[in-house]
Amino acid sequence: MQYFDTHAHIGLIHEDPIEQLIIAQEAKQAHVLHIISICNNLNDFFQVYENLETATHIYHSIGVSPSEVSHPGKDWALRIEEGVKLDRIVAIGEIGLDYYRKFGDKDSQIELFIRQMELAERLKFPVIIHNREAGTDIFDILREKLPTRGGILHCYSEDWEYAQNVLELNVYISFAGNVTYRNARNLHETARNMPLDRILIESEAPFMVPAAYRGKRNKPSFLHSTCEFIAELREEPVEKIAEALYENSLRFFGIEE
Repeated sequence: MQYFDTHAHIGLIHEDPIEQLIIAQEAKQAHVLHIISICNNLNDFFQVYENLETATHIYHSIGVSPSEVSHPGKDWALRIEEGVKLDRIVAIGEIGLDYYRKFGDKDSQIELFIRQMELAERLKFPVIIHNREAGTDIFDILREKLPTRGGILHCYSEDWEYAQNVLELNVYISFAGNVTYRNARNLHETARNMPLDRILIESEAPFMVPAAYRGKRNKPSFLHSTCEFIAELREEPVEKIAEALYENSLRFFGIEE
């Protein structure tokens, strides 16, 4: 079986460039053949991109997350436009809204989110979306501003009813290790009922470690555990689920093998 990790903060697992390359190689040995590297700010993006430049199975997303709304950086939009010219850049993100930690104020978060959605449309990239306790505003903005290339609701945290609404749009839903938690009943129901061609998985490393690895720092090489749990939930062969998730990821990001 082969896996595609659609969301990993490799730069947060280890700061050391050599350690980052080791993490990438470990993942490949665990049959995670591709990873999307995510950074919350542009300074980190350019540094991690340089660190991982020789790891050709690592792809990258570029954007400013809601955690950076108070300090997105000078000329951030121009820096994104320059960044997407690099090799293996496949998305704008993670971007979105986070009302749990109350970064800045809501209006500033919404403005930053919308501007990056519009930038993604102009640059012809899909988006990777962060949603924490902001589901209503996220959905309203998606209906108006979702780029033609579509988007991923990463580390999904809403319920099945919400999923049915967003699936009317060009949106994929990505499950992280928290879907394996015993009390995550909303996620279990959603993963069980999702159309198979719209599901993705991610490590969200170093966060959201799957239940089987509780107590450890999450890594992309643990991704198989999330896939196996979803297969068990859906009562389908794990080989079938793994193949579908892998093909979905290639299709969404426009990667040819």
